[in-house]
Amino acid sequence: MKTKQIWANLAVQDLERTTQFYTALGFKCNNNMNSTELTSFSFGENNFIINFFLKDVIEKNTKVSFSDLKNENEIIFSLSADSKEELDQWVEAVKNAGGEVFAEPYAIGKGYTFGFSDPDGHKFNILYWPGM
Repeated sequence: MKTKQIWANLAVQDLERTTQFYTALGFKCNNNMNSTELTSFSFGENNFIINFFLKDVIEKNTKVSFSDLKNENEIIFSLSADSKEELDQWVEAVKNAGGEVFAEPYAIGKGYTFGFSDPDGHKFNILYWPGM
């Protein structure tokens, strides 16, 4: 078997808030996917798609419950930065867009990273690694 593409589907409480948050961070909105049940964005040079569905809709359609992100975690997406300075700019952009920084910037091996969550609690980290 062979797949053509992979994407992520996440549960959110408020589509407008989610759309505003990811737009403020500069991600590309997939306008042809947006509806009253979901908003969708492309991430990175490979245009990795993350669809954000209303929680009740995705639970109904998938027949599974999604985690309480205040107390649990489902996944951490990692995004790359081109420099330590760019990573520091991400910190400010996330805060200004209404995200929560749960791990302030710190050194990790030869690299530099920090962690944040969106308004629904989905976790991301931004990583700068020289030569990557």
